[in-house]
Amino acid sequence: MAILPPPPGTGTPADEIPRQEGVPRLHPGGEGEFLDKIESSQELMEINMGPQHPSTHGVLRLVLSLDGERVRGCQADIGYLHTGFEKSFESHTYQQCIPLTDRMDYLAPPINNLGFALAVEQLLEVEIPPRGQYIRVIVAELSRIASHLIWLGTHALDLGATTVFMYCWRERDRILDILEWISGVRMMTSFIRVGGLMADVPEEFVPMVRAFTADFPARVDEYEGLLTSNPIWRQRTIGLGRISAEEALSFGCSGPTLRGSGVPYDVRRAQPYSSYDHFDFEVPIGVNGDVYDRYLIRVRELRESCRIIDQALDGLPGGPTNTADRKVTLPPRSEIDTSMESLIHHFKLTTEGFRPPPATVYHAIESPRGELGFLMVSDGGNRPYRCKVRAPSFSNLSALHRMVRDELVADAVAVVGSIDITLGDVDR
Repeated sequence: MAILPPPPGTGTPADEIPRQEGVPRLHPGGEGEFLDKIESSQELMEINMGPQHPSTHGVLRLVLSLDGERVRGCQADIGYLHTGFEKSFESHTYQQCIPLTDRMDYLAPPINNLGFALAVEQLLEVEIPPRGQYIRVIVAELSRIASHLIWLGTHALDLGATTVFMYCWRERDRILDILEWISGVRMMTSFIRVGGLMADVPEEFVPMVRAFTADFPARVDEYEGLLTSNPIWRQRTIGLGRISAEEALSFGCSGPTLRGSGVPYDVRRAQPYSSYDHFDFEVPIGVNGDVYDRYLIRVRELRESCRIIDQALDGLPGGPTNTADRKVTLPPRSEIDTSMESLIHHFKLTTEGFRPPPATVYHAIESPRGELGFLMVSDGGNRPYRCKVRAPSFSNLSALHRMVRDELVADAVAVVGSIDITLGDVDR
């Protein structure tokens, strides 16, 4: 257990604060300096990296303690977005919360929709028809690919590989075209709703996705041809930002950050949801837990997501996409003209929403960054009493100071990029 420093102004001598292996000791003056820094015979320099630095991929401020060009300490200063999503959930009906989830991890909005919807559906104890589950999987995996493409392009750009950035943007644009075709919106789709989907997909959806998955593996070959065996890329990534499996687990890491250290944990495999147990796919893992391993895992996940999408398209069932429970989803327009009960349900759902029974549930899914979990508390009302989000970016970022310790300040850029955070996911 870490021993906290005394309050500022108590004047506790530095040598009376116990030393613990691997735990930095804070200065008793409350300025956030490390005692090891003060005791060092060499003078360290503190610099700010961010919150305007482009390689922090958002408004993240890192306070780096430098010994020459070596990083001896790193403190992440978060909270610049001031989103407050978790509190905002409490003042909206469950269905109205869906657009808020779009904006948490803004690089993979449908996956956020899916995690929230599954938690509420667990409260309601409703089942989604097979067609709705398969379409959810297809949209989620397309979003995972789009998110990984942004990561790969910007990560390569941070290290000076500009061509990959343009290539990744090209493929991501095709995915956004598909999302726009089915929802009318390119990014914040709100397509996955509690109880199913916004609507069934149009006839053009399957041919559009088939055309994408047919071309995409060759595109991934292009990315790997530019990077995987590139001696400069390997020199900038192999052995950099290492973290062991034990350390990654102790920090609560998940996703490619955890799997890069050799832990084969993927929520889609460990706790299958939305028919993921119907599909055959591999969970790539690394060996060294460095920047290069985390790169390889995400590239392989691009191929595995493509495999999952093809299998879902091959077995795409017919039938409805939404639950038949009219107290959860809006009835079809045709029923409103002929059924008084449907008209009443439509009115009640649009004005008040539904009311899950009092209960507490936790549901996790695998986002592009790791385990995204929703702890949902219902008091029987039409709004969440409490919704706590277990965001993977927040936990992964907590391990950053361990990854960058004793690395060059120029390599800190590569380490930050390798954990693939989004600040909307951190500042909830």
